[in-house]
Amino acid sequence: MRFFVIGDVSVDLMYFVDAMPGPGEETPAQRALIKPGGAAATVAANLASLGHKVALAARVGTGPFREAALANLKRVGVDLSHLQEDEERPTSSILVFVIAGGERTMVSSASASRHLDAAAFKARALDQVDAVVVSAYALAGGPSREYTLKVLAAAAKRRLPVFADLGTGAIRAAGEHLLEDLRGVDYLLMNQHELAALTGEASISGGVERLRTYGIERAVVKLGALGSMVVTPETEALVEPYAVDDVIDSTGAGDAYTAAFAATVMEGRDLLEAARRANVAGALVATHVGAQGYLVKPEDLELAASSK
Repeated sequence: MRFFVIGDVSVDLMYFVDAMPGPGEETPAQRALIKPGGAAATVAANLASLGHKVALAARVGTGPFREAALANLKRVGVDLSHLQEDEERPTSSILVFVIAGGERTMVSSASASRHLDAAAFKARALDQVDAVVVSAYALAGGPSREYTLKVLAAAAKRRLPVFADLGTGAIRAAGEHLLEDLRGVDYLLMNQHELAALTGEASISGGVERLRTYGIERAVVKLGALGSMVVTPETEALVEPYAVDDVIDSTGAGDAYTAAFAATVMEGRDLLEAARRANVAGALVATHVGAQGYLVKPEDLELAASSK
């Protein structure tokens, strides 16, 4: 399959701590790392690792973070012909505090990612594409939003499936226009907190009903250790998690989930099977350090058979 992915490329500056410091306090880090990240970049890298052809539309700076951010994308063969370089702004970066147990707190600087030049997009870029994957960070604002709306319009004209993946920071930055921008996408993936933030509804059922008023009929809610939920007009099902030992870092687990889900759907499998395979992908990534510390392989997804 051939995927066109739009969104952010970044470097993650990771600090592993026992607990977050309070105001005015200092806490020692057990270790500190610089790793490639960015939601769209991580989705693209996993799709390529799963054997698919992937083109990534994103923007990076020319400074020292650039090569670190692109290392895995180049290694797995992602097509970077739609990558833009920004002479004025640095490559986006995210400060990640990983707390004991694998949970994380992040501080982000969008920088170059928010300035994808819409004039550079030509609709013919989608002529040989089977599906589009959009990171909601590409709709957070700035020129990147205009670029992404052009891609969505071109995808709709070609009747290409669109998978959209949310992010808490993207929802906060985009504000009220995000739901309208995502109107009618084929598959919307998010965690429970993102669903509540996007729709203003406390319950999953209430949030899904709100999505339907925007023409979003297929929603996938990632529930972490509880697995994930698939909601369509025909079904509402909780898909059991794939159990792993020693969760180290949940950074990138949701992005790996999105990649595995999109890949499985495009292979013609049903949505519950896609969610089972995606649960495996997210779980395996959480046993490694960094968003791209482990890229999912085709044989990994076969482990989903044991979780039925």
